[in-house]
Amino acid sequence: MAALAGLPPLPTPFKSIQHHLRTAQEHDKRDPVVAYYCRLYAMQTGMKIDSKTPECRKFLSKLMDQLEALKKQLGDNEAITQEIVGSAHLENYALKMFLYADNEDRAGRFHKNMIKSFYTASLLIDVITVFGELTEENVKHRKYARWKATYIHNCLKNGETPQAGPVGIEEDNDVEENEDAGATSLPTPPPQPSTSAYDPGSMPPGSYGGAQIPPGAHAPANTPAEVPHSTGDIRLTPEDFARAQKYCKYAGSALQYEDVSTAVQNLQKALKLLTTGRE
Repeated sequence: MAALAGLPPLPTPFKSIQHHLRTAQEHDKRDPVVAYYCRLYAMQTGMKIDSKTPECRKFLSKLMDQLEALKKQLGDNEAITQEIVGSAHLENYALKMFLYADNEDRAGRFHKNMIKSFYTASLLIDVITVFGELTEENVKHRKYARWKATYIHNCLKNGETPQAGPVGIEEDNDVEENEDAGATSLPTPPPQPSTSAYDPGSMPPGSYGGAQIPPGAHAPANTPAEVPHSTGDIRLTPEDFARAQKYCKYAGSALQYEDVSTAVQNLQKALKLLTTGRE
């Protein structure tokens, strides 16, 4: 692994966060918000692994300096000052990576950029944990993306043609030990998949780990959601209002990518919650 700019050599106990730190470095200019949260994840994870030995303390101290400098650079950016905006930004960015790679995979177009995109999406879903526990859907996306990156990489390396689309996961694949799967530079600019090309209804019937391959967390719905009208005095809890606000923030973040389908889907979720008290 190449040296990380501005940081001491990576201590051996921190091997599990090396790719998250490299992803941060790759996004310093492309998307500083993503870079910030990748470093924050690495910092928090590193503290849990080892914050006492001199080598690890020195590394974490330098990483903290980078975090503080980046936070100062971003100033009052809402994606940093408001967790709900930051979470939406990161989740939508990870989804773009996932959908790009998934579309390429389903079309049988296997290349280093799509492998890198699958792997980066899995790393960014790791990073989303700085905001709390992952949804079940994100856990599935992470597992699938990480496995796909390794599977396709190994096939190409061995001169074999990968099977396109969802196939059974081999649980013994360990992508963390695979240096090459995430070694390619990210596509520039970041791929912006066509939402119209990603149709969850057209997914093959394959599954992995006993679960159906899910569409993206914000992939377009097959049909517009039916939003029932309120049929009485709906009593909403503070948690309901918080969830509705989150969906609206997700919609706003999606519009930054001109992703109308995602924005509409999240606004429909917010409207349904506010009018029925249910999701």
